[in-house]
Amino acid sequence: MRVSLIPSTDPGDYTFVHRIRTRFAETDAMGVIHHGAYAPYLEEARVELLRAAGFPYDKVRSGGIEFAVLELYVRYRQPLHFDDVVDISVAVGKVTRTTFQIAYLLQVAGGTRATAVTVHGAVDSAGRPARLPAWLSGIVPSADPAA
Repeated sequence: MRVSLIPSTDPGDYTFVHRIRTRFAETDAMGVIHHGAYAPYLEEARVELLRAAGFPYDKVRSGGIEFAVLELYVRYRQPLHFDDVVDISVAVGKVTRTTFQIAYLLQVAGGTRATAVTVHGAVDSAGRPARLPAWLSGIVPSADPAA
């Protein structure tokens, strides 16, 4: 297990926020957003973080680097429901030469619904480990978000 980042529940600890609206198709038989819908939410927020930092993911990929998801951890605190407006706060945390971790805070109207961490490994177009691009350190906060 590589996850070592503890996601904060304080939105002030995050460097970027992306807003989504949940869809009816994402609800389960209990009327809440299915747990499987969270991974695409995190991915969308992560892609938008890169775009806002000046490195849209298609540009990263055209440079010969992919950010493979190595691990995903989600702590569900309160359910999301259809048509919720969700603020997903995002911060890059621990970075090594070939991996990095991202912390997420999902909130609706200021109430925490979930926290999450993804671990990514840089790989080349053949899927072999590669060094992270130097620019990634520019979007890393001065300290890891910690609860």
